[in-house]
Amino acid sequence: MDITQDGLIIVFTGSGKGKTTAALGIALRASGHGRKTVIVQFMKGKETSGEQLVGNLPLIEVHAFGTGFFRSGDDPEPQKKAAAEGWKMAEDFILSGDADILVLDEISHAVNLGLLPGETVLAAIRRRRPGFHIVLTGRDMPDILMKIADIATEMKEIRHIYQQGRPAAMGIDY
Repeated sequence: MDITQDGLIIVFTGSGKGKTTAALGIALRASGHGRKTVIVQFMKGKETSGEQLVGNLPLIEVHAFGTGFFRSGDDPEPQKKAAAEGWKMAEDFILSGDADILVLDEISHAVNLGLLPGETVLAAIRRRRPGFHIVLTGRDMPDILMKIADIATEMKEIRHIYQQGRPAAMGIDY
């Protein structure tokens, strides 16, 4: 039996760069095979970024739900509202059959910051239909979500231009 018939849960976590990029690579590969990927971004604002432009490619949709940077002391209500809207869309795709792959980008932050309950995310993932793959990204992935991963990769930063005081590179970092 092919394990992919059940659908895979894939986690990209860790302090290094490349978690969202790895998920985008899956979306690009899937598109080449005629499979639809929906990317729901939980913490990223609506400003245009390279990954949001990927949504212009066939069979890839990108939906951003967030207010951008969220720091301790910020009013959590706008971010909670955005996370709830994003989660509603994500859950609809989990249950509907309207996509083959769902990327929950920065889901770890949404759970760790208390914007979404981890148990709610877990319950929906467990209700996914056969053959539906879900990719979870973000630093410090909660244990409740790590435990269900079929594939888990930890990104580890060894060297980055930020350490040299250089700015982010368009097309590389965003």
